[in-house]
Amino acid sequence: MPVITYLTTCIFDSGALKQLANVSKNLGITRPFIVTDPGIKAVGILAKVEDALGMAPAGVFADTVPNPLESQAKQVAALYKECGADGLIAVGGGSSMDHAKAIGLLVSHDEPLEAYAAITGGAKKIKKIPPLVAIPTTAGTGSEVSVGTVVTLENGRKETIVSPNLIPATAICDPDLTLGLPAGLTAATGMDAVTHCIEAVLAPSINPPAEGIGYEGVYRALGNGWLKKAVKDGADAEARWNMMMASYEGALAFVKGLGGVHALSHAAGRLHEKKLHHGTLNAIFLPHILRFHAGSADEKYARLRQAMGLKPGADLGDAIEALNEDLGIPKTLSAIGLTAGDAQGVVDFALKDLAHFGNPKAMSADDYAKVYETALG
Repeated sequence: MPVITYLTTCIFDSGALKQLANVSKNLGITRPFIVTDPGIKAVGILAKVEDALGMAPAGVFADTVPNPLESQAKQVAALYKECGADGLIAVGGGSSMDHAKAIGLLVSHDEPLEAYAAITGGAKKIKKIPPLVAIPTTAGTGSEVSVGTVVTLENGRKETIVSPNLIPATAICDPDLTLGLPAGLTAATGMDAVTHCIEAVLAPSINPPAEGIGYEGVYRALGNGWLKKAVKDGADAEARWNMMMASYEGALAFVKGLGGVHALSHAAGRLHEKKLHHGTLNAIFLPHILRFHAGSADEKYARLRQAMGLKPGADLGDAIEALNEDLGIPKTLSAIGLTAGDAQGVVDFALKDLAHFGNPKAMSADDYAKVYETALG
C-alpha cells in the first residue's frame, strides 16, 4: 500500500533570501559552511548570501564542479571538519545542492558514498546529516526539496543516493536570484523541471498528491506559457516566480518516481569529458521516451495534453520537439557532442539507474539503444 510522506519547509517568494539569518538561527547553525560554484561567486550572489547570513561563515567552498564528484566532496568534507562547521548552506543549481548533500553525508557517516547508493539498498544506512539550508539560483532541479543527490563516484558510476534524511532542513526559494539568468540556461533548467513533472506523472507508483502536483507543474510551465516567457525576457519577475514554483513542484512530484529520460540523462551525464548539461539531455531524450511509452498510459497522456494546452490526440513527442526548437535547445544528441560510440556505455548505465525502474512500461537494453540512436539524429 502507498506510504506518503511530504516533505520539508520552503520559504518561497521574491526577497525570501532576507530570511536566511533567522532560518540559520532556528536550525541551530552557528558556524555555517557555504557550498557554491564559481559562477555564483562571479555574479555576486555569494556576496548577497553572506550579507543576508548576518555572520561570518566558518568556511566557503566556491569551486563546485558541474555533475558533482565524490572525490571533490571528500576534499570539502575535510575542510568542513577542519573549520568546525555545524551546518551547510548550499547556493546555486542542482550541482551545488547535490554536492552539499554529499558533503553532509560524508561528515556524518563513515563509509564511502558507494555504500549509500539507492540501487543497492544503501538508503537504510543513511542517518541524519548536519542541518542544510538550500538556496536555488536556477529553476529546474528541485534539489532544494528532494530526497536525493546524484554524484559521480570514485568507481566511475553516477549514482543516485536517496533518503528522507537528505532533504534540506529548509529551502529558501527566492526567484529574484534567477533574474538575468541567460536564456539558454533558463531553457535547459526549465525543461529539467518539465521533465520531472511529466515523468513523475507517468511513473506507475501510487501517489495521487505527487501526481496532481506534476500536472499542475506542467500546466504552470507550459500551459500557462511561463517557461517561454522566462526564456524570452530574463528580467520578467513574474515569469521567474512561476518557473521557480514549477521547479519546486517538479521536486514535490518526483518523489513518486522518474523514468527512462532520467535514466538516460544520468548515464550520459557521467561522461565527464563531454560536459553535458542535465536539463539539455532531458529535453532531447524526452520526446523519444514519450513516443516509446505512448499507449501505455492513455489517461495520463490525455491529461498531459490538457495541461500543456494541446488538442486531443496531439503527439506529445512532437509537441516537446517543437517546444525545444522554440526555446533554442539542440534537437539531437550529436549536436551536443555525443556519438554512436557512446551508446553502449550510456545504455549499460541507464539500466542500472534508479530512474529506470519508474518507466510506465518496461524498457530493455534494445529499447534504450533504439531511443539513443533516434535521439542521436
